[in-house]
Amino acid sequence: MAIVGTGVDVAEVARVRAALEEPTTGARFKARVFTAGEQRDCEARGAGRFQSYAARFAAKEAVMKALGLGWGRHIGWLDVEVVRAEDGRPTLRLHGKGAAAAGAAGVARFHLALSHTREVAVAQAIAEGDPVA
Repeated sequence: MAIVGTGVDVAEVARVRAALEEPTTGARFKARVFTAGEQRDCEARGAGRFQSYAARFAAKEAVMKALGLGWGRHIGWLDVEVVRAEDGRPTLRLHGKGAAAAGAAGVARFHLALSHTREVAVAQAIAEGDPVA
């Protein structure tokens, strides 16, 4: 196994919060970017939910970078889902175009790290597998 790609992203908590709380587009933003499971996990954090949303947003961007793709035609926000492993670690579940892109790149698994303060969230994704030539 080798490292196929890496990605890192930083998200400002205030910007993600503003997008989620925007009266006319906030609900649509939440539904377009975060899976139902991610929304449940973030909302369960109460006052810390905006940091959790920002960390997941950053994780999605980091995964796209690790795959060498940008959001849009090749991969969508809901194609990358941050879930908790049984031991509590954040991990990834890829759907649709995300799973297809990872398979095409030879990615067998991702390693994910998330961190945040009240102001910023950061995510690092490392794609591991057998690179496709």
